[in-house]
Amino acid sequence: MAVVKLTAENFEKEVLQSEKPVLVDFYADWCGPCQMMGPVVEEISNEVNDAKVCKINIDEQMSIAQKYGVMSIPTFIVFKNGDVADKKMGAMPKSAVLSMLGQ
Repeated sequence: MAVVKLTAENFEKEVLQSEKPVLVDFYADWCGPCQMMGPVVEEISNEVNDAKVCKINIDEQMSIAQKYGVMSIPTFIVFKNGDVADKKMGAMPKSAVLSMLGQ
């Protein structure tokens, strides 16, 4: 499944109202570690069927990043039933990201 690009307009529907767990990658285009994690996030989106994978550009959606306390990027947050279930910052191995989803 393709990575869903989040905006203020679709965040509630795609993340908070999702019946599946949602992995959200908070990133910026200028961020080196974010660029390193991009292919990893793409791989996960193609491998995982029981969760949704999304990306949100913090430069374009600052209010959402602030709401969830994103202080450095990349930050990965897993939402389950509209609530934050896990949150980790920084580049990490694919296995660490998958473990956030219980994979």
